[in-house]
Amino acid sequence: MNLKEIRISKNLTVPQLSRLSGVPVRTIEDIQARGDCKVSTAIKLADALGVTLDELCRKNKN
Repeated sequence: MNLKEIRISKNLTVPQLSRLSGVPVRTIEDIQARGDCKVSTAIKLADALGVTLDELCRKNKN
């Protein structure tokens, strides 16, 4: 999941993304650490970030 990379590229802090998405700060931190979440949560985050669900959930090419 590209949550952290996309969030940083949009110059958003975790608390800012939390306010925009309605997803709790702790949940966002957990998602960034684990790399997965519920689809309903991913949709909220993608909408708040202005990206598609596919872009958000795409695996990193490391």
